[in-house]
Amino acid sequence: MATWLKRSIGAADKEAAQTEVRATVERLLADIAARGDAAVREMSARFDGLERPDSRLTDAEIRACLAELPARALDDIRFAQEQVRNFAQHQRAALQDIEVETLPGVVLGHKNIPMNSVGCYVPGGKYPLLASAHMSVVTAKVAGVPRIVTCAPPYQGRPAPAIVAAQHLAGADEIHCLGGVQAVGAMALGTETIGAVDMLVGPGNAYVAEAKRQLFGRVGIDLFAGPTETLIICDETVDAEICATDLLGQAEHGPTSPAILLTTSEKLARATMAEVERLLTILPTAAVAAKAWADYGEVILCQGRAEMLREADRIASEHVQVMTADDDFFLNNMTNYGALFLGPRTNVSYGDKVIGTNHTLPTMGAARYTGGLWVGKFLKTVTYQRVLTDEASAMIGAYCSRLCMLEGFVGHAEQANIRLRRYGGRNVPYGAAAD
Repeated sequence: MATWLKRSIGAADKEAAQTEVRATVERLLADIAARGDAAVREMSARFDGLERPDSRLTDAEIRACLAELPARALDDIRFAQEQVRNFAQHQRAALQDIEVETLPGVVLGHKNIPMNSVGCYVPGGKYPLLASAHMSVVTAKVAGVPRIVTCAPPYQGRPAPAIVAAQHLAGADEIHCLGGVQAVGAMALGTETIGAVDMLVGPGNAYVAEAKRQLFGRVGIDLFAGPTETLIICDETVDAEICATDLLGQAEHGPTSPAILLTTSEKLARATMAEVERLLTILPTAAVAAKAWADYGEVILCQGRAEMLREADRIASEHVQVMTADDDFFLNNMTNYGALFLGPRTNVSYGDKVIGTNHTLPTMGAARYTGGLWVGKFLKTVTYQRVLTDEASAMIGAYCSRLCMLEGFVGHAEQANIRLRRYGGRNVPYGAAAD
């Protein structure tokens, strides 16, 4: 039976914080719906300290941002985007349109059609998280989305040059300096100057995540997102320093980011806890990471890899780093995770920033029923049918007529019956089932 050497705060405390977020977001979205650009500008000034008559960046502003960055930074951005693009292209190639003749004269098919417009949120108020532009914009471009709108909050009072460069190089059609609820609300609801989109994607803080949740249905979303999560599955084959480093590397995202160690080695577990405390004395982002570790960090001791597997699937973490004597056991058997990072040579940061897999992933247990953002999220798989012969229409029609009448849908049955009369020479009375 699993033993907790360290637990996170209780569920009641977590829910209390979320209740206030829901109410605030509902009020802000209603204001955007009622007053459009005026509400958005007021929120931008209030929450981000930025006052602009128009949130959309001009071509000159975009060029100025690119000019601020050294050539090495631009090359690094291009390299990361090429890795994301390459993997997304392979994923897109795996999604084939099909057309098959399932019965003589009956042809069914499906097509993968890109959405017409997508709004990509790129978080950047605390850190300029330009990688989110790669993950959303580049992937949407590979899918074939014709209109891509991006929003990112100001960083230190102005558009963040690195984020702007990433949005532009990725291929965004409209780039806005706009953050928070006002950004996702404007993109989803539309204002006088920002045309509404069909889908919202991208990570964000608790308010952004809640806004996406409340807007779901009016627009599509990539997934319900919460704070960044990391789970490390390890045994005595690795050391405490690498485990502690990888836990804190994700805990620095925010004070509510869960970081969990799952291990069969009590010695490693206790050494890792001690190493976390040591690293927190030298980590520049320790103020955030320490709060996350104190409130949301967990250390779970398991009796064997089978128990680690059960606990890992129960937790259903966003990021799962596996460092054991048999990493493939977890690759072959785990079912609930956002992304796996197998072996000590890779880590979550590679996936977050550069290696090519998408970093927008399910959190808060959503890995039980969905994967993360990928090229397929930007495509609608839609079906079609055609019937080529009179005989095929009459054959299908007889079955359809009887099945519709079983359900009491007479009008539905008549759609079949009229085909039986015209194409099958059948004398089916109006409102009756075919014999």
